[in-house]
Amino acid sequence: MPTTPTGRPAAGPDPGGDGRDTDPPGSPEAPGPRRDAQAPARDGGTRRASGTVHSRGSGHRGAAARRAGTLLAAATATLLLVTAGCSDGDAGGGNGEQPDRDLGSQNLDWRPCPAPSEAEGGGTAPSPLPGGTPWECSFMEVPRDWAKPDGETIELALIRAKARDQADRIGSLIFNFGGPGGSGVSTLPAAAADFERLRARYDLVSFDPRGVGRSQPVECLDDQELDEYYAQDATPDDSAEEKAYSENLNRYDSACEENSGPDLPYVGTTNAARDMDLMRRVLGDDKLHYFGISYGTELGGVYAHLFPKNVGRAVFDAVVDPTSTAVEGSLGQARGFQLAFTNFAEDCVARGDACQLPGSTPEEIQQFVLDLQNRLEKKPIPGIGDRELTQTQATNGIAQALYSKEYWPLLEQGLDEADGGDGSLLLALSDAMNGRNREGQYSNLQAANAAINCVDFKERYSLDQAKARLPEFREASPIFGDYLGWGLMGCNHWPVPGQWETPDVSAPGAAPILVIGNTGDPATPYEGARAMVEALGKGVGVELTYEGEGHGAYNSGNKCVARAVDQYLLNGKVPASGTVCR
Repeated sequence: MPTTPTGRPAAGPDPGGDGRDTDPPGSPEAPGPRRDAQAPARDGGTRRASGTVHSRGSGHRGAAARRAGTLLAAATATLLLVTAGCSDGDAGGGNGEQPDRDLGSQNLDWRPCPAPSEAEGGGTAPSPLPGGTPWECSFMEVPRDWAKPDGETIELALIRAKARDQADRIGSLIFNFGGPGGSGVSTLPAAAADFERLRARYDLVSFDPRGVGRSQPVECLDDQELDEYYAQDATPDDSAEEKAYSENLNRYDSACEENSGPDLPYVGTTNAARDMDLMRRVLGDDKLHYFGISYGTELGGVYAHLFPKNVGRAVFDAVVDPTSTAVEGSLGQARGFQLAFTNFAEDCVARGDACQLPGSTPEEIQQFVLDLQNRLEKKPIPGIGDRELTQTQATNGIAQALYSKEYWPLLEQGLDEADGGDGSLLLALSDAMNGRNREGQYSNLQAANAAINCVDFKERYSLDQAKARLPEFREASPIFGDYLGWGLMGCNHWPVPGQWETPDVSAPGAAPILVIGNTGDPATPYEGARAMVEALGKGVGVELTYEGEGHGAYNSGNKCVARAVDQYLLNGKVPASGTVCR
């Protein structure tokens, strides 16, 4: 299932209407319902493990389903929590000062957007928005190492769609959809329909953070090697399997070092936050107006800590708990996904004979899934083409489907088919989580997820240390506990040290930040929103609760949430802290 090398929850919104002529990159190619692709991954904060999880489902492929698929993929990265931390103490730290040369005065060369690169997930160039507004793309120059701001530079890929009302325009609204590792350049057009109201007064802007997509992407294993890597047994049961698992993780990390070693110290969240402040200046904004989802909330919190006086109107949705360590974040995800599965099972039982799964209670449906996992561990079943569905990929696919209630029908269908010997749908959901498209090409979603998580978080778990934590993970989640517990090893062999135990997001003096927690969120559990509000500090965090299912609230379709966010971003009206939307 989804996890990140730091144990942070996966993250990403679940936007709708894709804005393209084809399904979003990595979306499952399956009959009937389809899945969600939320952005990308700690994204909230998951860890990198040998497999990933994400999915969706329902009986039709509407705009909401398509957009969900795109965001879910991003969110999936977040869910993969493994171990955190991989940046040298202040390797991306700096002191907040701008370089002597004025990169803030650079002029961006906006041009029609090309098709997404393979690292961004592939696909077709984004279609114009309703009314004909085109998507424009450019590159922005940033210091490779903010601790040496006058040194070498790299380029970050940007995308924008201009505000409809230029006369009443507030400025740019910058999005990060989560992961970490999700491409904002490919996700924003896919999610744009859900944010069209905000385009009334904002230029919608997103970017590929450093290490992601077209922004100096981290590269690790090739496509064929990744097929083998994600099929491996990520929940070893004996010493031979433990040895194989550890060697596979080491092989992955060594490939990242071989292919992207010089870039690995500089891809962390602190550098990304400094990049956003430079982006604010280059875009001509006095304040940073921001919409962060999943891991994007952690990035936004770090930005607010570094530049509190530069915070404009900001929204954090699907909130990562900034006070949790890597292992605490992973345990939180185990509980969150278990809760989401229980809610799914209760819904299935309530539908009586219409439910395709065996069992008259949620506990019996859970036992059915545990039995399926055990059977797949002993013998994989046919999947897609010549690839089989393994236990790890099935667990990953189940998790993918729990990101949105829209995907529950896909989960039900996929489990029923797998029980009958057809693993194609669960494998398609797992592929979506891992950023694999129908042509067998992988985006760099998971590679970037691993690199960013490992450079952020200090925690490193050996095989013996991970084994010692398994009992509490199994207690937290019979279905996902083993997967997430073993995932703690994700950064054990990483070649770069981590920066922090937990990020500092205190932001005294910052403008109000609207923090939205969803009570049924599997990847970024609800408690993280309250922790973020308290960590931001008195008078900064404004808490809004959404009592619903899925990862993220704004794109859930709930009118109360949408109204509160729109009123704040468009009119500056801050809702009362403690507001509850049902």
